[in-house]
Amino acid sequence: MNVFVSRWIVAVCLVAAGAAARAEDPLPSWADGAARAAILDFVDRVTDENGPDFVPPDDRIAAFDNDGTLWCEQPIYVQAAFAFDRAREMAAKDPSLAGRATFRAILARDRQAMSRLTEPEIVELVAATHAGMTPEAFVGFARDWLSTAEHPRFHRLYTRCVYQPQLELLELLRTNEFRTFIVTGGGVDFVRAFARPTYGVPPERVIGSSAKTRFEVVGDNARLVKLPELNSVDDKEGKPININLHVGQRPILAFGNSDGDLAMLQHAAAGDAPSLMLLLHHDDAEREYAYDRDSPIGRLDKAWDEAKRRGWTIVGMKRDWKSIFPENPR
Repeated sequence: MNVFVSRWIVAVCLVAAGAAARAEDPLPSWADGAARAAILDFVDRVTDENGPDFVPPDDRIAAFDNDGTLWCEQPIYVQAAFAFDRAREMAAKDPSLAGRATFRAILARDRQAMSRLTEPEIVELVAATHAGMTPEAFVGFARDWLSTAEHPRFHRLYTRCVYQPQLELLELLRTNEFRTFIVTGGGVDFVRAFARPTYGVPPERVIGSSAKTRFEVVGDNARLVKLPELNSVDDKEGKPININLHVGQRPILAFGNSDGDLAMLQHAAAGDAPSLMLLLHHDDAEREYAYDRDSPIGRLDKAWDEAKRRGWTIVGMKRDWKSIFPENPR
């Protein structure tokens, strides 16, 4: 047999074997335990047409936070790193910006000061640093940045600092006719720039913080322009409000990692349909980070207490995930 034909046959067999293994185990990066069992049991129950907990496909809504739930949010939010780079470019062109406190910390590369910025402050900074751009231009700018920007500790693209177990969960849900939404405190246009190729989530299923925009017509050209003003901060109580505004249905599955996600989890739990609330605990300093109650980013305090009290599913990164990131760093 020709050696190339032989290698081709072997490759085909390996691909087939891998596909079969994935079909048998939809969550290969999840360790056996209570969290994995809760997920599989919930999916089985709500998709069983003959069972008491059946939920029609049209009502199978799953809402995921992004920062700290779908990808790494330490040591600073990814969009903050993006905005910081943009701020440095702006300050180089307009030295008067260096007088602003936020810009001073960025220009001095003061990581401690930058890490203390609150999410609303970062959203406001993002709005200011990207004013005057059309949404399309912004998305192109974000994609260019994401194509080369690397995490300072893991030395892999930020879009490869997504969590492999969550990619598997998203795929499992979609296979079972769930509609998966990202509900993030990050800027909606920024997350839309990478959500489809990274998570398989289309732009219309991304809900996030937004800046105000202006519609204008110049000649025959109609366009939207981003303004340096906040429109909506999609955090805490803003999450269920925006879910209702943009989806019009209550999620039956909600997954978060911080107090900023508590209202979204409470919203999902309050529905009449069967529901599953999941909370990711970052407790793996070796493979990722360990933080909770005292962290300025991803603070997990009230949501932890609520999850314990109400029996929600807590996913321990160290205990429940066999791996953290995809194998390929780029």
